[in-house]
Amino acid sequence: MRTTRRRQRGLTIMEIMVVLAIIAIVGGMAIAGSSQLATPRLHRSATMIASAVKVAFTRATATSSDLRMVMDLDEQRIWLEKADRPMLAQAKDKTGTGGADPVTQAEEAALAEGDKIVKGPPIPKPRFRPIDSKGLEDVEFDDNAVKAGKVGKSLPPKIVFRSVQTTHDDAPRTAGRAYLYFWPGGRTELASIQVRIGDSTTDEDTLTLLVSPLTGKVTIKNGPVELQIPTDDNQASDREDTGF
Repeated sequence: MRTTRRRQRGLTIMEIMVVLAIIAIVGGMAIAGSSQLATPRLHRSATMIASAVKVAFTRATATSSDLRMVMDLDEQRIWLEKADRPMLAQAKDKTGTGGADPVTQAEEAALAEGDKIVKGPPIPKPRFRPIDSKGLEDVEFDDNAVKAGKVGKSLPPKIVFRSVQTTHDDAPRTAGRAYLYFWPGGRTELASIQVRIGDSTTDEDTLTLLVSPLTGKVTIKNGPVELQIPTDDNQASDREDTGF
């Protein structure tokens, strides 16, 4: 009788071990599968941003208008806006708008703080308004959508902006809104736009889009790549690049 009970108890323990092993294998496969699913979304987000840059670069020249691409680092959305007057981006701008009219409360606070330091006659600042951009809208674009703030295209699920830095920024931006400006005649800003998978801190889960200022060409690099401001010694011949 005792021998039978021992065999039954040992068999039960063995079954539990087998079940635990199966759970571990299935769990590992699920984690690996979710990572594999996120990687295509990461590449899809990079392609979407690169396409938006191309649209803005081409449209600024075709319409002889100043445009900007807005990247909302909190809401993970992008959209295009058009200026009501010409502008030149101000380098090392503390507000992050590059000299345009502030939109968010953080931008307005930064502008007010700057006005306390540098006082003088106010200079009219360009105002930007969202424009209809096919392929960059989650909902049908109209005035109601603009008023409700429901403009732009969301990044794929679980994909977020890691940082954005353009020529007019004094440091990489990781929150709020970042702007990339485009002008008629085929000009934009040098920029580094980094996107990543969720909260991952590994370099393999990050892609960097480098934007060339003279051609608008976007080069996608693996891992985080910081913005390199060109100097007289390292300035590249950007005009040799003719497209994406």
